Amino acid sequence: MADRGCPLEAAPLPAEVRESLAELELELSEGDITQKGYEKKRAKLLARYVPLIQGVDPSLQAESRIPGPSQTTASAPQQQKSRSTNSRDERFRSDVHTEAVQAALARYKERKMPMPSKRRSVLVHSSVETYTPPDTSSASEDEGSFRRPGRLTSTLLQSHSSVEPWLDRVIQGSSTSSSASSTSSHPGGRPTTAPSAAATPGAAAAIALTGLAAHTHIDLHSAPPDVTTGLMEHSHYERPQVASVRGVPRGYSGSVLETADGWPPLTWLVIDGKHLAKPPKDWHPLAQDAGARTAYIEYKTSKEGSTVGVTVSHASLLAQCRALTQACGYSEAETLTNVLDFKRDAGLWHGVLTSVVNRMHVVSVPYALMKVNPLSWIQKVCSYKAQAALVKSRDMHWSLLAQRGQRDISLSSLRMLIVADGANPWSISSCDAFLNVFQSRGLRPEVICPCASSPEALTVAIRRPPDLGGPPPRKAVLSMHGLSYGVIRVDTEEKLSVLTVQDVGQAMPGANVCVVKVEGTPYLCKTDEVGEICVNSSATGTAYYGLLGITKNIFETVPVTAEGVPVSDRPFTRTGLLGFIGPDNLVFIVGKLDGLMVVGVRRHNADDVVATALAVEPMKFVYRGRIAVFSVTVLHDDRIVLVAEQRPDASEEDSFQWMSRVLQAVDSIHQVGVYCLALVPANTLPKAPLGGIHISETKQRFLEGMLHPCNVLMCPHTCVTNLPKPRQKQPEVGPASMIVGNLVAGKRIAQASGRELAHLEDSDQARKFLFLADVLQWRAHTTPDHPLFLLLNAKGTVTSTATCVQLHKRAERVAAALTEKGRLSVGDHVALVYPPGVDLIAAFYGCLYCGCVPVTVRPPHPQNLGTTLPTVKMIVEVSKSACVLTTQTIARLLKSREAAAAVDVRTWPTVLDTDDIPKKKVAGIFRPPSPDVLAYLDFSVSTTGILAGVKMSHAATSALCRSIKLQCELYPSRQIAICLDPYCGLGFALWCLCSVYSGHQSVLVPPLELESNVSLWLSAVSQYKARVTFCSYSVMEMCTKGLGAQTGVLRMKGVNLSCVRTCMVVAEERPRITLTQSFSKLFKDLGLPARAVSTTFGCRVNVAICLQPNRLGKLAEQGTAGPDPTTVYVDMRALRHDRVRLVERGSPHSLPLMESGKILPGVKVIIAHTETKGPLGDSHLGEIWVSSPHNATGYYTVYGEEALHADHFSARLSFGDTQTIWARTGYLGFLRRTELTDASGERHDALYVVGSLDETLELRGMRYHPIDIETSVIRAHRSIAECAVFTWTNLLVVVVELDGLEQDALDLVALVTNVVLEEHYLVVGVVVIVDPGVIPINSRGEKQRMHLRDGFLADQLDPIYVAYNM
Repeated sequence: MADRGCPLEAAPLPAEVRESLAELELELSEGDITQKGYEKKRAKLLARYVPLIQGVDPSLQAESRIPGPSQTTASAPQQQKSRSTNSRDERFRSDVHTEAVQAALARYKERKMPMPSKRRSVLVHSSVETYTPPDTSSASEDEGSFRRPGRLTSTLLQSHSSVEPWLDRVIQGSSTSSSASSTSSHPGGRPTTAPSAAATPGAAAAIALTGLAAHTHIDLHSAPPDVTTGLMEHSHYERPQVASVRGVPRGYSGSVLETADGWPPLTWLVIDGKHLAKPPKDWHPLAQDAGARTAYIEYKTSKEGSTVGVTVSHASLLAQCRALTQACGYSEAETLTNVLDFKRDAGLWHGVLTSVVNRMHVVSVPYALMKVNPLSWIQKVCSYKAQAALVKSRDMHWSLLAQRGQRDISLSSLRMLIVADGANPWSISSCDAFLNVFQSRGLRPEVICPCASSPEALTVAIRRPPDLGGPPPRKAVLSMHGLSYGVIRVDTEEKLSVLTVQDVGQAMPGANVCVVKVEGTPYLCKTDEVGEICVNSSATGTAYYGLLGITKNIFETVPVTAEGVPVSDRPFTRTGLLGFIGPDNLVFIVGKLDGLMVVGVRRHNADDVVATALAVEPMKFVYRGRIAVFSVTVLHDDRIVLVAEQRPDASEEDSFQWMSRVLQAVDSIHQVGVYCLALVPANTLPKAPLGGIHISETKQRFLEGMLHPCNVLMCPHTCVTNLPKPRQKQPEVGPASMIVGNLVAGKRIAQASGRELAHLEDSDQARKFLFLADVLQWRAHTTPDHPLFLLLNAKGTVTSTATCVQLHKRAERVAAALTEKGRLSVGDHVALVYPPGVDLIAAFYGCLYCGCVPVTVRPPHPQNLGTTLPTVKMIVEVSKSACVLTTQTIARLLKSREAAAAVDVRTWPTVLDTDDIPKKKVAGIFRPPSPDVLAYLDFSVSTTGILAGVKMSHAATSALCRSIKLQCELYPSRQIAICLDPYCGLGFALWCLCSVYSGHQSVLVPPLELESNVSLWLSAVSQYKARVTFCSYSVMEMCTKGLGAQTGVLRMKGVNLSCVRTCMVVAEERPRITLTQSFSKLFKDLGLPARAVSTTFGCRVNVAICLQPNRLGKLAEQGTAGPDPTTVYVDMRALRHDRVRLVERGSPHSLPLMESGKILPGVKVIIAHTETKGPLGDSHLGEIWVSSPHNATGYYTVYGEEALHADHFSARLSFGDTQTIWARTGYLGFLRRTELTDASGERHDALYVVGSLDETLELRGMRYHPIDIETSVIRAHRSIAECAVFTWTNLLVVVVELDGLEQDALDLVALVTNVVLEEHYLVVGVVVIVDPGVIPINSRGEKQRMHLRDGFLADQLDPIYVAYNM
């Protein structure tokens, strides 16, 4: 404790240390040193003079200042209390409002809200040392509209309630005055006589102002000088006497600098000491007329962040000086203490211009000094006996914190204390608190004079003291609820939601003030309405520089009465201030247009919401009271966003509790919901020049996902009240209504079919090709050495081949093993668990040879047995397999110790490995008694997680092969490349069946091999000159992402894709247009024809409904291959209502849909209503039904969903053609007759697949397709790698893969919520941020959303962040 009371040595800093500090300041301003480096070096320099507190982090010293010599250890508790108040912004302090907020919160019962879950690594934020020193201001953006590197003092010298007296004496020398002022260089300095200015008022005063500028050799005629914060947004100017330009060599001595790197062509004038030449003796400034020529331009930043320049003419400048002189009663030789920036706004008008006109003394206290010593301005008022002071409520608040222990302070000399931000309704609390403390030190109540100003209208109103004829000050207690509707309702301070405002005096001399409606025609407001203040005066700005359009709206407004009669023949200037005219013609300001947020029909002021948030306990939670409130437009309405800096020591629970209480407080006080509440680490929000939060920059970061919050809470459910009404489903529609509605109106039924199959059933060839086992035997006999299969490994080398006779012999060996070793009988089911290869094909035909029914199963992954082996076991059990055929390696794996941990290995059926089976011929090859006998079972897991096996008869199998052969023109002389998984669907048919049926050679590329060699597939296509190739979307995506930058390397290796005529993507989904187009464009350089890529469509009930081959061979010559696939654009909103509305490309909410391919020969398709099962008309959305010889004959089993799928294979239309038996695909789509003609000369019917019926989300009475929502989300931010959506207890859950830093994860929550609201009118319930690769994808490249949902519910995703939107 003795250490804590140790006084600091009261000694000034040595001259060399001060020199070093000045050099550091210069280096920082020139950008030669970083902020962190500056702080380190500065702290090192001062370390010897400011002893550190033992055991306390230096970066936290601002929070625990050592008591000065005048304080004893007994005052520690009192000091602790002052520290806690220092953490909030007293500009918004109101004890009445604080009590109201606490009372409002007391009404709420403790509600249980879902806490967001965060991964531990995200909770670890950077240490406190990495923060820039804290800024004790939460000043709003109007204090300076330009961002520049924050020039913050060292943490060791932060302002606090116990600022050491020795520090005051050391730093006082940095207090500078303006050109017409005295300079106080020493603690006891007295003002010296100001340089004499022109004596005559009026026009001579303008000459005086001109002379002031002329002494710096700036020609007022050539270009208006800039006296604001800087021409460029990222200017490195900090003080007017230092000109620093990046790119200019150090030590440059010229007075005029030429253009530096990165800057537009400018002439730079360095007016620092030695660079300024003396003017000749006979030189005199040109006398300027006080006319309409521009005197200077003042820049301001709008609410949206755009910068505009307000031009002020010579006449306006002079009129402003005269008006201020008259209103404030300025006279010669008076002293004014100015704390504001003297380069703009009130600081410029009072501290530089009017003071020169009246030959006053001005003592300017720079902002940097105020941060170190908040009492410096009061000390200057006291020592110089200043008659006037120009401050902001922020400065009054700082001095309140620092005044304890200070004696000999007297403010009795002040006759005017001008509060420049008196237009801020919350400044009244600072004024009252300041008066309470300093009234005992000579401050008179009538001295406090709030004023209102704006860049466009300059000074709007100012309160005059009674000796200058001002009326007594007034206060108004207004209902916030009334204000939100734009009306004035006087209330009592006992009410919870009231706003107490003070007057800002009367209008300026010679000015007329009126109040007009904020939007639309400027009608005059009634006396009880709030509107925008407009001023008609000669002392306002004249235009926005170079912007004629908005100049007319702002500077040439003509207010009109309710009847439309102009109130004056002179134009008014809009001020951007919201208020009303009260008794005695006093002006009351309730807010600014820039801070106005219109939610629904109600208007709320950002400052009011800030005040409410700051009144929420614990007040010390918000770091330095730094809160930004702004609105963003989401779904055609403003939404309130609140961003606060939280203290470094705040816990996760504290954060969430504070956010919940803020939501309740704002809801209770303002009756409005906060859309998003974000917490960011201390000192990370962008700053305005004077240390306040740069609102427009903060908003921009929020919208771009660059805010990097550490906590976020979205409340779209409570805020978004303007969603379209949920769709009301109509009562059951009968068949008669369907006929009247869709068909009587002349619409054709949406029905289409492929080419008719030739009647070949009677010929010998047809009988020969009815059974694939017979076909293989026939080929082995007639063309024994014809190669059928060729398997490649990752290196591109051939690992195994099979000719017709080789495949036949291997199949015979398998059949012999099954009958002898397996003791299987005809009709038994056999599971084939093989890696992709020729062994799988041989095993399949071996099963057919002995009359068994093969079931192809994907082998388990050795590194992931826990998740893949149970699926294998389930298929084996559900298919009732009597035997498992596999390789030796997999056989060992199935019975290994690792496998025993995942499944019960004792219940496997007989496992036969086919690696070393003896060469035996089968006694007799089985021939099925009928083509309708079961040939094989096709098991697959759908994207909705349903495992089902469909039965394929011998007739359906041969019909499928025949259709594909005719559509793709497959002959023995042809070579095709296949990069598909061979376990189910069309991939299995192409891999195992088609080559044997058609006799063509298949180059087999297992997709798994592409993981180690991405170019394997394309290299194989080029090497074997394959004209037809098949792949999946996952393969195409792998090539697009992995080979995007390597096309040049592939070309050098000789990869040439000009041989390709058709590249077909095998899929059971809507065509992915973006991916196919990207693939085509990317590999066009390798010769891939533009029209080569096309899509296919198949599903469980029929694996090949559409194939789109390009124009090939004989059919191309005859013109019978059909037209190219067409693309249409449909309205996404209409799709949600099960309607198709065609729109133009680029229309809002348009969705491109590509034709899924040409319908295969022998296939008929019709579109049926999902509920009534009646046929639909052309371009109507419904379920796709298919009738074809190669339809599957039915489900063998549907695991867990048997009842739902009973009628999938035997559906009949409810009216019309009720005889035909159709299979229901479970996919939504529509048929559209195009202008193109097909092979038969008929107009071509295009089939468009929209999506799976099982996957659609029923939300708000509408049908949504997950892919549409996911596409919108992926576009929302560049860090989103992948996305998947599903529903959980009527909530929409969005899972997003983050391809970036974990610290950026929370930025995505708001962006995802916004985009889904904007584009789909849906409120996201939960946003889950996960690592790349978490969303499961099947072998066809389809997202397994139900598996993801199960993982989410079982808490297996290991998410980075889970946000529960309220």
